[in-house]
Amino acid sequence: MASRDPIADLRRIAFMLERANEATYRVRAFRSAAAKIAELDEEELVARAGEGTLGEISGIGAVTARCIAESLAGEEPVYLRRLESTEGVDLQGAARKLREALRGDCHCHSDWSDGGSPIEEMALAAADLGHEYLVLTDHSPRLTVANGLPAARLRKQLDYVARLNDQLPDGFRILTGIEVDILDDGSLDQEDALLERLDVVVGSVHSKLRDESPRMTKRMVNAIANPHLDILGHMTGRKVAASGAGDRGHRAGRTRPPSTFDLDKVIAAVLEHGKAIEINSRPDRLDPPKRMLTVAVEAGCLFSVDTDAHAPGQLDWLGFGCERAALCNVPVENVVNTWSMERLLEWTAGHGAQKA
Repeated sequence: MASRDPIADLRRIAFMLERANEATYRVRAFRSAAAKIAELDEEELVARAGEGTLGEISGIGAVTARCIAESLAGEEPVYLRRLESTEGVDLQGAARKLREALRGDCHCHSDWSDGGSPIEEMALAAADLGHEYLVLTDHSPRLTVANGLPAARLRKQLDYVARLNDQLPDGFRILTGIEVDILDDGSLDQEDALLERLDVVVGSVHSKLRDESPRMTKRMVNAIANPHLDILGHMTGRKVAASGAGDRGHRAGRTRPPSTFDLDKVIAAVLEHGKAIEINSRPDRLDPPKRMLTVAVEAGCLFSVDTDAHAPGQLDWLGFGCERAALCNVPVENVVNTWSMERLLEWTAGHGAQKA
C-alpha cells in the first residue's frame, strides 16, 4: 500500500483539534511533530518507523510516532479517523446557504499578537477552506496581555504581509487589518495614519466592560462614528459556557455577562455611518445574543460573520456564526464577507471618504 503524507496527516489532526477547541498543549504536540519530521529525509523517516525508533526523536511522543508510522504504512492514522468520525453535523438550510456564500473571514489573529500560529499557517488554512481572502486583525497596543501591536510593529507587519501575498496561491489574498481597542472615550487605539492604510478595521471593547449603560453607549457610538472603523466586533463582550447545541464538542470556560448599552442608539449609529455588526462565531462568545441580533436584522444592518480565530483550525468555526445568523433571519446579501474582495474594499474605503 502506498504511504500517505505523515506531515499532512499530523497537521490535519492539529487543525481538527483546534476546531474542537482542545487544549493548546495537545495541538502543539502534533504541529511540533510535523515540523520535526519535515527536517528529516524520507529514507531516515521510513527507517526509523520500521525500527520503531521514531519516539527517540525529541518532540515526537508515543501517540505522534504511532500516527506517523500508520501514515507511512498507507493507513489513515487511527487518531485522525476518530476525529473525522466525531466532527459534527453538517449545516442545513439557510445556515448552509450562508456558509457557502462566505468568501472570507474578517477577524483573525496570528502569533504576532495572541494567536498561536504564524500568519502563513493561518493564510494557507483559510485558502484550504476555500476562502478568497482573510483579514489579519491582530490586537492594538493597549491590550498588552494579548501582545498588541504598537505602531512600529504594525508597520513591520504590513510590509511582511505585502511580501507574503506575493508567495500565496493565486486567487487568495491576506487583507491588512486590526482589531483595535475602543478606548474609554470611544477613540481608537492606533495612529490615524496607520488605520487609514489598513484594508479592514474591526473595533472592539476589551476594557471596563461593566461601564454603566450611558457611558458604554456613548463610547460605542463615538467609535462607530470614527471613519476608520468598519466592523463593530463582539459588541457585548460576553463570554458563554460552551455547552449548547451550537457549541458541539467545545469545552466550557469562564463566563461573562454582556455589557449594557442602549441598543437602539448603537444600531442607529451603525446605520447612519454604514458600518457592520460582527456575528462572532467563537463558541465561547456567540455575540451578539439572538435578541439583539434580531433587532439589528429588523433595522436593516450590515453584518460580518467572523471566527475571531486564534489558530488555523478555528477558521472553520464560521458554521457556528452561520447557524446563529440563520436562526435570526440574517439576509445573505447583508453579510459583507459574502461580497467579493473588490466590493468589500470599496465599502471600507468609503468609510474613510466620510472624513474628507
